[in-house]
Amino acid sequence: MQTLQRKNKSEGDRIDYGVIFSVMMLALVGLVSIYVAATHDAKPVSVLRMVGTQVIWYVLGAIAIVVIMQFDAEQMWKIAPFAYAAGLLLLLLVLRFYSVAYFDQTGAKSWFAIGPLTFQPSELMKPAFILMLAMVVSKHNQKYMVHHVWSDFLLIGKMIATFIPVGGLLLAQKDFGTMIVFLAILGGVMLVSGITWKILLPLIGFVALLGGMAIFLVTQPAGRELLLKVGFHQYQFNRIDAWLDPSGDTSSTSYQLWQSMKAIGSGQMFGRGFNNSQVYVPVRESDMIFSVIGENFGFVGSCAVILLYFLLIYQMIQVTFDTKNEFYAYVSTGVIMMIVFHVFENIGMSIGLLPLTGIPLPFISQGGSALLGNMIGIGFIMSMRFHYTSYMFGGEEEDF
Repeated sequence: MQTLQRKNKSEGDRIDYGVIFSVMMLALVGLVSIYVAATHDAKPVSVLRMVGTQVIWYVLGAIAIVVIMQFDAEQMWKIAPFAYAAGLLLLLLVLRFYSVAYFDQTGAKSWFAIGPLTFQPSELMKPAFILMLAMVVSKHNQKYMVHHVWSDFLLIGKMIATFIPVGGLLLAQKDFGTMIVFLAILGGVMLVSGITWKILLPLIGFVALLGGMAIFLVTQPAGRELLLKVGFHQYQFNRIDAWLDPSGDTSSTSYQLWQSMKAIGSGQMFGRGFNNSQVYVPVRESDMIFSVIGENFGFVGSCAVILLYFLLIYQMIQVTFDTKNEFYAYVSTGVIMMIVFHVFENIGMSIGLLPLTGIPLPFISQGGSALLGNMIGIGFIMSMRFHYTSYMFGGEEEDF
């Protein structure tokens, strides 16, 4: 009875308010940035509608976090294969019932559209894939308590087998940028799965070699002809050209990147000030939202946003170490890799360090499905703190 009273008394301590604070601050930055982007959009848009829709998605995301917090490790373990299967089904269905308007705009068959509502199923597949991957690795490590070279190769095979259906469907959708996110999640979980460095180092070297070969092929005429034959498209080469030479064709292929760099550069140290945008950037409310932050709030404001992301990542890593739970550790690693890669790629492409890929900035970019997927990831982290602390107050730890 005394233990139960102590547990109930400490109910508030089971919620990680640090993670909540970081996400709320990023959401506030997002609403301010979307308001500025909508106010200065070249096309007539309803500012109230765009901001209001984003608020609704934040509320839905918060509800998702609260719901997911109620699930402990055992329940998430049981849900993983069903969530993974449902995600694959959605990825398959979108190939048949994709939005023609979005396909004409982006070249990817990755969006459902029901009237004015649009939805990208790959964003919900990300947390489902993380759960499934964590379960696969945990089950393998429970079976093979001592790592051997052959068992590590078996584990790599299982992880790749988990990725292949997702990667194949994303390639069929022509959504290469999103597929890279899944590869980043796969790589992050693989690094912490216990695989010996005798295998990991050559594997990393092989991946680096493939990357070097890819860069060589996309920069050579003969290489591009070969890549076109195996499924690449001209618009992807245009993005590479814009990345390599942003000032090369600023009226066409390099226009978006060039305008983004101009907007960020014009903000200088402290920015032009709130709602003072003079450089037009296409799609700045979503993919290029960092250009709004750089122009309005300058280098200082941009660094403040990056520090918020560092704070959030640090807090998630701290939760991982505090729980000391293998399944949770793989889940949190997947979530951390998902968010880190999104931040790195979005900011990198906005300032010209990386090619344009259409990756949104977590918790800031306009877009419901991407926001909901990230909020579900935060829900996993919150569940870790919530349930592990309750088990500790109860005098026992989870077995997973």
